[in-house]
Amino acid sequence: MATRHLARTIVLQSLYEWDFYHKETDLLKIVDRNLQGLGQDIDEPDFVLRLVKGVVDHWSELDKTITQTAPEWPLEQIAMVDRNVLRIGLYELLYANRNEVPAKVAINEAIELAKNYGGSNSPKFINGVLGTVYRSANKPEEENK
Repeated sequence: MATRHLARTIVLQSLYEWDFYHKETDLLKIVDRNLQGLGQDIDEPDFVLRLVKGVVDHWSELDKTITQTAPEWPLEQIAMVDRNVLRIGLYELLYANRNEVPAKVAINEAIELAKNYGGSNSPKFINGVLGTVYRSANKPEEENK
């Protein structure tokens, strides 16, 4: 497993646990424990920390984007794994350094997380939401007028 994919897996597991306990636990302790237990082969643990921090710092904006993009799915009705995969993918798509994580890589990685940890319809749902956001964020100038 590529190191960045493993890093995203650790971020997903950490956010899932934190979300499951309604943010009543220390996220950094969860991340540290998961890095110790699963991330011995990660050569850039700072990527995990940047990703977690970015998702948390933009949590409300990410949730608003999910709600606007998938209005037929209230946030609390989206499976917890899918919600957190979307948060990671949207953060990388909208806020991460594009030179570090190209948009299509962010989308593909989120789909892979959904395939590995979500339900049978998760990859299609994740792809639909992220694809819609990507297309709307990358419209030609004349279409935005």
